[in-house]
Amino acid sequence: MADAASVVAVTGANGLVGTAVCRALVERSVQVRAVVRRAGSVPAMDGVTEHVGNFADERFARSVVQGAAAVVTTVHPMGSSREMQHRVGVEGTAFLARAARDAGVALLVHVSTAGVYDRSAGVGDVAEDGALLPEGSGDYPDTKNATDGALAQVGGLTTVLVRPPAIMGAGDTSVWNTLRPQAISDGERRANPAKTWAWVHVDDLAAFIADGATGAVATADDPERGPVAGGTTPVIVAGERATWRDYLGTVTDALGVEPQWTDEPVWTGQLLTDRARRWGWVPRVSLAQAMDELRSGLTTRA
Repeated sequence: MADAASVVAVTGANGLVGTAVCRALVERSVQVRAVVRRAGSVPAMDGVTEHVGNFADERFARSVVQGAAAVVTTVHPMGSSREMQHRVGVEGTAFLARAARDAGVALLVHVSTAGVYDRSAGVGDVAEDGALLPEGSGDYPDTKNATDGALAQVGGLTTVLVRPPAIMGAGDTSVWNTLRPQAISDGERRANPAKTWAWVHVDDLAAFIADGATGAVATADDPERGPVAGGTTPVIVAGERATWRDYLGTVTDALGVEPQWTDEPVWTGQLLTDRARRWGWVPRVSLAQAMDELRSGLTTRA
């Protein structure tokens, strides 16, 4: 566990994941440098200081990583143009990683995505060594895969690629608690109920990231025991088994509309979390709790 003098820089600190990570770090007595592009947007917490700027700017990048024990990167402009996703996600994140390495930072924890894996119909369970989607699979998986690859090329620090699936958690910018339900309300209600719906709650994800960034998970020479010292280690974090019947059924019931169930071939495997659990991670939020939170938020807004 980090001591009270530890400093961790967090990019995207005003987002759903970034805010939760800041909270989890503060709970661990860490001083957080919250990196954002808009002034006045960081969570108001003791121990969190706002740093406004572009982390792809050399002077700004050096200033936010200097003296930090670790850097956590959460920024990827999903939904933006491919050019923007590449410039910010791929080039910007790798630039910050090099700045961190040059400043003597030992550890970088990057929020990647389980969306880089092939989860086509017929593919079984997926672990960290599962097949990645090929180039041309879409702007988001392409650029997320490229970001992971670019970080792997930055030597001199220990890098953890945290790969979550759908991230649950209340918030105006939450994809799965707010934005996707709005799309469902607007008519996007088709899914095979048996299709696997892999998810994790943002609080459990943030706890894993914070433990990694504070050294609670020791480095190792075997990725099954901890992040490989000086290397790049992917790790999947996901909650308990769920299907689209669980998620879409909850949303449509809360909205008072009918789902449109289909029967096309779909992926029914699981994201395996053995590695994360060997590192000491135990998710606390159950599927029932996540669905109750989702339902409550939708009912309140209705």
